[in-house]
Amino acid sequence: QVQLVESGGGLVQAGGSLRLSCAASGRTFSTNTMGWFRQAPGKEREFVASIWWSGSSTSYADSVKGRFTISMDNAKKTVYLQMNSLNPEDTSVYYCAASLYVAGQRVDEYHYWGQGTQVTVSS
Repeated sequence: QVQLVESGGGLVQAGGSLRLSCAASGRTFSTNTMGWFRQAPGKEREFVASIWWSGSSTSYADSVKGRFTISMDNAKKTVYLQMNSLNPEDTSVYYCAASLYVAGQRVDEYHYWGQGTQVTVSS
């Protein structure tokens, strides 16, 4: 099993920044890809960004390219999501996820999920 705990969410004004953290524990060596997803009220969960534990590959949703950056600290088994130039459309619960394999942007490619952290961007 792999446990994921997100932190760093909160309330920020439009144009501001936040950094989310995802601390992984358990059988992390069995996982390949880490991802961030988000889900707004009444909407489906959507892909935000992903990174391989090797750090050799990252991927972003078009809606966040150039504004968000995913990174990792392998020694700490922690994945980060730096979010800049936030706008009200970024308001969502943000989830960290882990996949046992090389994963893409689909929710069903990920096997473990955190509880989520709320990000609210005010206009």
